Amino acid sequence: MLTRLRGKSEGKLAKQICKVVLDHFEKQYSKELEDSWNTVRDVLISPSLWQYAVLLNRFNYPFELEMDLYLKGYHQLFQGSLPYCPKSLKCYLSRTTDRLPSERHQFGNLKKYYLLNAASLLPVLALELRDGEKALDLCAAPGGKSLALLQCAWPGYLHCNEYDRLRLRWLRQTLESFIPQPLINVIKVSESDGREIGDAQPETFDKVLVDAPCSNDRSWLFSSDPQKATCRIHQRRNLPVLQMELLRSAIKALRPGGVLVYSTCTLSKAENQDVINETLNSYSNVMPVDIREIARTCSQDFTFAPTGQECGLLVIPDKGKAWGPMYVAKLKKSWSTGKR
Repeated sequence: MLTRLRGKSEGKLAKQICKVVLDHFEKQYSKELEDSWNTVRDVLISPSLWQYAVLLNRFNYPFELEMDLYLKGYHQLFQGSLPYCPKSLKCYLSRTTDRLPSERHQFGNLKKYYLLNAASLLPVLALELRDGEKALDLCAAPGGKSLALLQCAWPGYLHCNEYDRLRLRWLRQTLESFIPQPLINVIKVSESDGREIGDAQPETFDKVLVDAPCSNDRSWLFSSDPQKATCRIHQRRNLPVLQMELLRSAIKALRPGGVLVYSTCTLSKAENQDVINETLNSYSNVMPVDIREIARTCSQDFTFAPTGQECGLLVIPDKGKAWGPMYVAKLKKSWSTGKR
């Protein structure tokens, strides 16, 4: 197994960093992150430093694996540190770059664990899904956050939407691989344009997760085609427009009193803080929810950069804590209506 892991690591190291993208990031993030950027850059350009957390599947619980992880020095994430952290959500991580092999999809057999960036669980915990609630995962592929939501609670209804057809197939396979049939029956998977769901299902959901399409800094750095990368950098300027349109739709779909969590896997202020600030300035019935307690209680496992927002957190990759980038913001829809 170690040989296989070493081979995978060497394969990653062989990837070429796209200089066009790195230069673009240097200009932007050295201003936005200041001194932190040097460490963040060193982690992002070195896949050998990346870490993978192990989310255990409560529907086919791997007791032997859990013991093995414990003996190897893994520790449980979020254990007793957050006001909302269901005991059914169990995720283990190591300080090292050890990585378990991914399980193969086998029809009829549920997988026992899911590998993920540990920071991607923060939006899930911020949403605070409860048993019986109606939830919408607006941009759900590849399905890791939907899966994590189902580790937390048994919703009355979960709508998983993905507009991209290829990613939709990935989402369906993730759900089929981890979730038992009785729970699959309360899940709807759709291929709609997320910008239209609010009009189609107004004030329907108690909780909405918008894990928005974004620059995805990790994958962009290893773009194989410099011309395509240059084109994507130009297109990047339009992403906040799409993200705002998705948020508008999510706000329409949310019932009064409901909670919305917005997340991205980019460091970009234009796609993170600026999008949330514009939302708060545009809607009189959307209020920020203070989530700074998450940063205070999770600083042992994550490194957070200042955002200037009580409702927004930014996890930045650090040596020994190579999680993120992950931006998380939490909003609540009040009973008053209308835009400003």
